[in-house]
Amino acid sequence: MPRSDRSPLLLAGLLATAGAAHFASPRQFDATVPGALPGTARAWTYGSGVVEFALAAGLALPRTRRAAALATAAFFVGVFPANVKMAVDWRDRPTPQKTAAFARLPVQVPLVLWARGVAKGARGAA
Repeated sequence: MPRSDRSPLLLAGLLATAGAAHFASPRQFDATVPGALPGTARAWTYGSGVVEFALAAGLALPRTRRAAALATAAFFVGVFPANVKMAVDWRDRPTPQKTAAFARLPVQVPLVLWARGVAKGARGAA
C-alpha cells in the first residue's frame, strides 16, 4: 500500500481510538466540556465519540474520504475550546500534567493540516 494511502487510514485509526476512549473513560472528557454548552457534559462526551467513529468510517472509505477529511478538519477546530478549557483548568496541577495540557493546544494545527492533506489527496479533490 503506498504511503499516501496509509495516511487516511492512520487518521481514521486515531479518530476511532479517540472515539472509543470517549466511551471507555468518559469522565476525563466530561471535564473538558465548556460549561457554556447546553445539555450535559456526558451527552457532549458521547456525542463527540460518535462523531469520531463516523469520521473514522468516512475516512476509511475512498468514496467518502474527501468529505470526511474536510469534516475532520472542522471537527479538530471545533474541539479546540475543550483543549483550551483543559489547559486553563490544569494550570495549577503538577508540572508534567500542566505541560501535557498546554502541549495539546498547538497539536491541533498539525491535525487540521493532516486532515486537509487527506482531503486534498482524496480522489475527486479539486
